[in-house]
Amino acid sequence: MNSIYEKRPWLKNYPARVPNDLEITSATALGDFRLSAIRRPEAAAVYYFDHVITYGEVDGLSDSLSAAFVDLGLGKGDRIIVDLQNVPQFIIATYAAWKIGALVVPLNPMYKEKELVFLCKDSGARLLFTLDEIAAGLDLSFLKQTRIQKVITTSALDLFPPNMKLPTLLQGVKKTPIHGTLNMLELLESYKNNDVADPRLTPDDVAYLTYTSGTTGPPKGAMNTHGNIAFNARVYKTMQCIDDNDVVVGVAPLFHVTGEVAHLAIAALAGIPVILYYRFDAGETLRLIERWKATMSVGSITVYIALMNHPDIKRRDISSFVKAYSGGAPVSEAIVNQFQEITGLYLYNVYGMTETNSPSHIVPWGKRAPVDPESGALSVGVPVPNCVMKIVDLEDDAKELPAGEVGEIVDSGPIIIPGYWQKPEETKHAIRDGWLYTGDVGKMDEDGWFYVVDRKKDLIVASGYKIWPRDVEDVIYQHPAVKETAVVGVPDPYRGETVKAFIALKEAMQNSVTAEEIMSFCKRRMAAYKYPRQVEFVSEIPKTLTGKFLRRSLREKENL
Repeated sequence: MNSIYEKRPWLKNYPARVPNDLEITSATALGDFRLSAIRRPEAAAVYYFDHVITYGEVDGLSDSLSAAFVDLGLGKGDRIIVDLQNVPQFIIATYAAWKIGALVVPLNPMYKEKELVFLCKDSGARLLFTLDEIAAGLDLSFLKQTRIQKVITTSALDLFPPNMKLPTLLQGVKKTPIHGTLNMLELLESYKNNDVADPRLTPDDVAYLTYTSGTTGPPKGAMNTHGNIAFNARVYKTMQCIDDNDVVVGVAPLFHVTGEVAHLAIAALAGIPVILYYRFDAGETLRLIERWKATMSVGSITVYIALMNHPDIKRRDISSFVKAYSGGAPVSEAIVNQFQEITGLYLYNVYGMTETNSPSHIVPWGKRAPVDPESGALSVGVPVPNCVMKIVDLEDDAKELPAGEVGEIVDSGPIIIPGYWQKPEETKHAIRDGWLYTGDVGKMDEDGWFYVVDRKKDLIVASGYKIWPRDVEDVIYQHPAVKETAVVGVPDPYRGETVKAFIALKEAMQNSVTAEEIMSFCKRRMAAYKYPRQVEFVSEIPKTLTGKFLRRSLREKENL
């Protein structure tokens, strides 16, 4: 065992409660839910705003819907598209699909006909389950180009008690009958108290086809298996010390791997509630954390930036929220410090991808992430149990690099998907001999802590010097007026590329800072070739629905 990575130096950073390896069981994502529904049928499974839905109710409703699915001709191996906001129906539809052995294809509710045609055709789905308000905004004739045979619609109001005051986020929602579609409430009534035969799922069966763009090309359906999801739910439970007293706040979209695993799967495994509230809203998030004494979540750093800049942050009691984790993009130490100064809570790091079923690296609860003295990057954590991760050379990916050197992060273990749906060549490119080549650039220190520098494709080369946007962003975040920032390379006739910073300022300081001041601030704190030569102030940084900054769209804007 000559490789430093095979020796797993990170194990010494595990708390005593965390074993080096977790037991590999025959558990499935559906099985975890079923056991919790049997063990705690009266326990809350969902807090939908201020309404409680129990495990027993979710189990019964998903039984009825699964019977409806069977009557519609669906069975094991079929794909069902779930195109919803963060509403309880997402959970009900997911378990109903799994109860017949079908695969769930969760989609972004912002997609329009062009995206939906591709995804319906690529997945071969036969059923679309969506909100009536989404269907009302689409020309459903596009479905004639696909294998979709039936559409089931539901409303965000369907499972909300009629005698309960509507929350602000639902006050503009109206129930809209959609011609030619089936109504979920009517199906639930027609198939009430029905259930279906056990599909006898195994850990190798695919639970979700989660579409991800990866680094290039059209979206690919990552085959997240029941075993992948069940294992990583156990990773979260162990690393975050989750028990019956925890409450998850659903800040991430449920169509995203973070929502799938860090919200739904961990809640199902532990038999605890997840708070859902249609879509992310900072004020409502703070209210519901206080209302339900939420203890944990995993969300993008933009979620936490929004929370700490919301005026309610000082008047809401969020002291219960002790397991706040940020994933999806590197986190600046300055943001972590600001969050702690404002809330008194430490913001933990977690790192993973759709292809790793959420966490591949995590800061164990109760530990503080170290900062890399060379780059100033905050560690994304240590590799999770049962896994080996390594750093390989950016030019020669067969060459392992020693601790402290920067290269591509490569992952292995039971967290890795078996591949992409019906894309063998894409699978061979990304997953080789069990190793997932992430496309992320980082390093491991001597103690086994990992640091993410940036994406390979985001590298800026100015006058021959290599500049990682993350390095520049970390410095910019130290300026007290900065709310959000994204750095990209833009064409430059002399340097080839130069560094441009897009910056959204905090509301109270929007007229008090100049571009020259930002550039000067950076110049004093970093090498001369790195500091931004251009600064553009924007109202906000463009983001995906999951909260990741869209550097690509900024680059495209600059290259028009």
